[in-house]
Amino acid sequence: MDVFALRNRLVEDYASYIKSFITIRDDRIRQYVDDELRNGLLWPEPLLQLNPSFEPGPWIDDLVGSGHLHPECQSIFRIKKPGQADNPLRLHTHQGEAVQAAASGDSYVLTTGTGSGKSLAYIIPIVDFVLRKGSGQGIRAIVVYPMNALANSQAKELEKFLCLGYPEGRPPVTFRRYTGQERDEERQEILANPPDILLTNYVMLELLLTRPYEKKIVNAARERLQFLVLDEMHTYRGRQGADVAMLVRRVRD
Repeated sequence: MDVFALRNRLVEDYASYIKSFITIRDDRIRQYVDDELRNGLLWPEPLLQLNPSFEPGPWIDDLVGSGHLHPECQSIFRIKKPGQADNPLRLHTHQGEAVQAAASGDSYVLTTGTGSGKSLAYIIPIVDFVLRKGSGQGIRAIVVYPMNALANSQAKELEKFLCLGYPEGRPPVTFRRYTGQERDEERQEILANPPDILLTNYVMLELLLTRPYEKKIVNAARERLQFLVLDEMHTYRGRQGADVAMLVRRVRD
């Protein structure tokens, strides 16, 4: 397909549509309008963008073989599609560097392009840590999202890795979404059995620190929390950024 020819065809069709209901009797005005339409007043020039190709990094299997990841990560982090055989997963370079940064215990920020697997860059270290320390010992990671839609999407991604290929209801690492969308039964279940990974938003995290009946979640994370992740951190600006910065300090305390 010639994308430029397609663009020109679309513009011609749209221009014909526009002109079909414009009737101008004054010659000078008609000439001016025709010239403006011909010069593209109502449609932009074609947008040309590069499709980024992110530098390939280590394979999950190699990181397991070198001892950087728990052996079970080899089964968890694979390309999984229902009804098809699993395939090995290769990380981008920045994802591999993030895994190493997390292993050092220091805080780190990952800035990279859309669709480059930022979520995996923190999910892999979290899962690896839980596998090494043992599941079911309290909340090890809290992942904070600016919008519930992102939390919902991440829950589906975690389900793909941690549930596919494992017995129903018995993932190697547990995770739950706690954003205010849950039914009361779900909330009670989370309070009774806190997961290894808690997905939430910054408003709900604030409420968790203040509502007495949710103290069980705070207690489950008090001595065990290892990871506090702020996804899409660039969205926290101005007053909201200051509020979230103060929230992070309170969570750490």
